[in-house]
Amino acid sequence: MTADAALRAAITRLAAAGVPDPARDARLLLAHALGIGADRLVLALRDPLPAAAEARFAAALSQREGRRPVSQITGRRAFWGRDFQVSAAVLDPRPETETLVAEALSRPFHRVLDLGTGSGAILLTLLAERPVARGLATDLSPEALAVARANAEALGVTRATFALSDWFGQVEGRFDLIVSNPPYIAEAEMADLSPEVLHEPRMALTPGGDGLDAYRAIAAGALRHLEPGGRLLVEIGWTQAAMVRALLADAGLGSLRTLRDLDGRDRVIAATAP
Repeated sequence: MTADAALRAAITRLAAAGVPDPARDARLLLAHALGIGADRLVLALRDPLPAAAEARFAAALSQREGRRPVSQITGRRAFWGRDFQVSAAVLDPRPETETLVAEALSRPFHRVLDLGTGSGAILLTLLAERPVARGLATDLSPEALAVARANAEALGVTRATFALSDWFGQVEGRFDLIVSNPPYIAEAEMADLSPEVLHEPRMALTPGGDGLDAYRAIAAGALRHLEPGGRLLVEIGWTQAAMVRALLADAGLGSLRTLRDLDGRDRVIAATAP
């Protein structure tokens, strides 16, 4: 069987399983099975599919039919122009989170704290873009911290440290930038999530209840750990802007702004310490 024939059969198979954009996913998984970049797949389509690659492709397709995310199958996800290792222990980095990164990079910073770092995509991107900055990443999941450390090593970012911490629990000192993409999905909304999202760690998706507990914790500790004039940037669900702004304002943070993602949805709240 040629790679092209295998690809066409895979597209049909994924479409029958209800996978969104089956052609894209089949191409990504075939490139992964062949051990090549997706941009080079077209050059291999006329060649016979090696037996080992065929077996890897079949296994990957079976997982995708079960609606496991492509990134968890390949173990990689692109973010801000870099590849990050991902696993079932971390939230899949998403394009909308780049809204937070762009805002963070719009002004200088020297010491940054990333609360609930997951894969480390936010902190490591910021440190890679600002070579003089240093950062601390926290997470409540040891497995997530292991992924973040592996990404730091792979990217050559040596100015990051990591701590097992429930929000500010094990954090000391002050920072001129605090960032977070916390769990914010309300418990009542979990049933409506796609099968792909439900493969991600529950603790990274929802705190339960109304989805706002993480923001309450962040608001309560932010001023103790921000330098005067320091910035806080948090990602939010697109319906949560008013509620999160109110929590931060009540905690004494000012200069509140709501930033929208490329789809025009409210995505990030920016605030400043007095």
